Amino acid sequence: MCPAEWRMFSSSCYLLSSQPRSWKDSRKDCRERGADLVVIDSSHKQTFISGIINRDTWIGLTDRDEEGTWKWVDGTPLTLKRWETAQPDNGSGNPRWGDEDCAHVRAITLEWNDLSCKSALGWICEKKA
Repeated sequence: MCPAEWRMFSSSCYLLSSQPRSWKDSRKDCRERGADLVVIDSSHKQTFISGIINRDTWIGLTDRDEEGTWKWVDGTPLTLKRWETAQPDNGSGNPRWGDEDCAHVRAITLEWNDLSCKSALGWICEKKA
């Protein structure tokens, strides 16, 4: 059973944020709720997430520890990949974008993109039911 406002999928509960925040602040909010940013480890979960987002949304994927080595917040390596074409690109070296070390799902394409972790986006928390 999931708390009020959380959605059940498989054996986990998911909460879609109502306000945009940085990746770090989004993760902090999830952890304060006994959850973490979502780990998309199956095509079924990707489909579920794609069906509930309505704006660009942070997921629990980052390469902050080592550029180019993407890992989920639970420490698992990236296996399933849903990157947009030519992504991740770490901002293509353009100083305007800075380092792009955090991943989000784009609402328009439903694919992943890397972005500056300081950007304010929606997010999805995940915890076991």
